[in-house]
Parts: sequence; C-alpha cells; structure tokens
Amino acid sequence: MKFTKMHGLGNCYVYVNLFEEPLAEESLPDIARRVSDVHYGIGSDGLITIGPSRVADFRMRIFNRDGSEGQSCGNGLRCVAKYVHDRGLTDKTAFAVETGGGVVRVKLRIQAGETEAVSVDMGEPRLAKRFVPMLGDPDSHTIGEPVDIPGTRGPDGEPWRMTVLSMGNPHAVIIVDDPAAVPLEEVGPIIENAPVFPERINVEFIAVRNRREIDFRVWERGSGITLACGTGACAAVAAGVLGGHLDRGAPVTVHLPGGDLEIVWDESGRILMTGPAAFICDGVFYGN
Repeated sequence: MKFTKMHGLGNCYVYVNLFEEPLAEESLPDIARRVSDVHYGIGSDGLITIGPSRVADFRMRIFNRDGSEGQSCGNGLRCVAKYVHDRGLTDKTAFAVETGGGVVRVKLRIQAGETEAVSVDMGEPRLAKRFVPMLGDPDSHTIGEPVDIPGTRGPDGEPWRMTVLSMGNPHAVIIVDDPAAVPLEEVGPIIENAPVFPERINVEFIAVRNRREIDFRVWERGSGITLACGTGACAAVAAGVLGGHLDRGAPVTVHLPGGDLEIVWDESGRILMTGPAAFICDGVFYGN
C-alpha cells in the first residue's frame, strides 16, 4: 500500500490516495490500527483516505488509532488540501472537501508553487445536545456548567465545568489555570467514555492568557493525547467566546503542543481556522 505521511502541527496521519490506491471498505479499520502502531506499523494518529466525492471536489475519511471512524479533523483537512494541490490532483486554490461531519470549504495560500498555509471554513458550532450527542434535553445546551462524570473531579473536588458542542465532531472544553498540570492520560479517557456522551467525546483543557491567546491540550476520541487538534481548537475558541473570555470576530491564537493556529469566530457565525500542513515522507506499507 503506497502512503504519504503528513502532519499539521504534529498531529500526524497516514494518507492514502484512493484515486491511485483503492482499498477494500471492510479493511479500513484494521489498516488504521496497523499503520498507527509505532512498533509494527508506521506510527501515526490514524489513517486518512483521499478520494472522489459526489457532493464536493474531494472526500476525506478519518480513521482513528483504534480503528473507529471519525467525523472531522481540522489538521487533517489542511493536510488533505495541501496534498491534492501540491500533488497535482487539482489546480484550484479554493475548493470543497466532504467529511463525515459535512462539506467544508478550504482556501490555500501558495508560495513558490507550494501550499504554505490553509484556511478552513469549519462552519458553525452546534450547541444543542442532540448534535453532540449528549444525554438530557436534546434541545438544551451546556455552557460552562458542571457535568458529573463518574471517576473524575476537578482540582477543587467539584465536577468539571464544561462547554459541550459539536464542530462536526463532539467536544467537551474545560477551562483550567494550567492545562499542563492536568493528568490528561488519566482524566481524558474517563471523560471520553463517560455514559453522558453515548458516542464518546474529544476533551480539551484550555487556559486563557488574554483575550487573543489561549493555551491548549487535547485528548482525542479514539486516539488519545495528540500534539494538535484543529476542530478542538475551534471548539475551544467558541467556548471561550461563549464564556465571555474571548472576543467574537477577533483572531485568537491557540497555542497547541505542536504549534499555533489562528481561529476566528466571525460575525456570520462561522469559525475560520488557519494554519500549516507539512509532508513527512512517502512510502510503501507491506503490512507484514
């Protein structure tokens, strides 16, 4: 299987071009698990396929490290956009990509014929519990409210206060004094798999530096601790605005372990994400 490994701020995936390398549908979860293994595979946060779409210019599918299929991935979207342009699948610098969470628009910034940065229209954050999904009144929402998660509590002994929303995939954002002090490897999987989130959830811990900057750590559903999460950064900024900590319409720099993203929740209600994407290597996976 020919592959390309790419990363967006250290959030790395194995990419397969289905135009050249068709894969059997039933094999995709197992391939994702195998290529993600750092000892017997390639080592990655999962598998992303790039193929044709009936509703957009391209279709991307995301398979997490555990083989489960994800709905959207901001860092993956930027990498897909760079791949299809820089590898000659399109000469457009603005086009649409179909994801499990819907169709998104991307715009490329080109330098010397190559993609230097990608802006992605991530759409509107959806707050109703039915979009997450989250147990409770399906039309209600959770903004900075305590959510009782069996097996974990905040540093004050009280339930974690969360803002829960969907960016095409589900997120629980928790504001803390210092994300680095949170035992993410312990807390992350407990919240991810809490019964209140029947389809599991991504978990973000953020600290507000000022009205234009936040610090960020993430536990990704199905993959664990990663260096970056684009949809999570968007969710974090939305949560910060909703909580009165950040300004609507102003660019916010999100400091992730792998680097920085610029996020704007504009006045139209849509969230725009801008950041880099990079090639790591091309190769052939034998799967032995």
